[in-house]
Amino acid sequence: MRSEAVLALLGDLDAGELAAWIERGWVQPETGEAGWEFLEIDVARVRLIHDLRRHMDVAEDTVPLVLSLLDQVYELRARLRDVLATVDRQSPEIRAALRGS
Repeated sequence: MRSEAVLALLGDLDAGELAAWIERGWVQPETGEAGWEFLEIDVARVRLIHDLRRHMDVAEDTVPLVLSLLDQVYELRARLRDVLATVDRQSPEIRAALRGS
C-alpha cells in the first residue's frame, strides 16, 4: 500500500507526520522506486501509533518506550505459541509430565 492510501485511511494524519514516524524508526515500510510501500503489518503499526498519539494522548517522547514494550509483548506471545505448539507435538506421557500430573 502506498503512503497516499495509508494517509487516506487516517484522515487526520498528514504526510509530514507520517514521514517523521518513519524517520524516527517507529514504522519501517519498504522503500521502492515509487516511494514507501506499506505492508499490512506497517499499516497496523501506523494505526497503533495514530491511536497512541490521538486517542490515548501518549506524549511523543513516550511513544518509543510504549512501542518497545508492545514489541516485547508480541515477541513473548509468539515464543509462547511456539512452546505450546512444541508441547502439543509431544506424547501424552511427556505432556502429563510437563503439567506435573
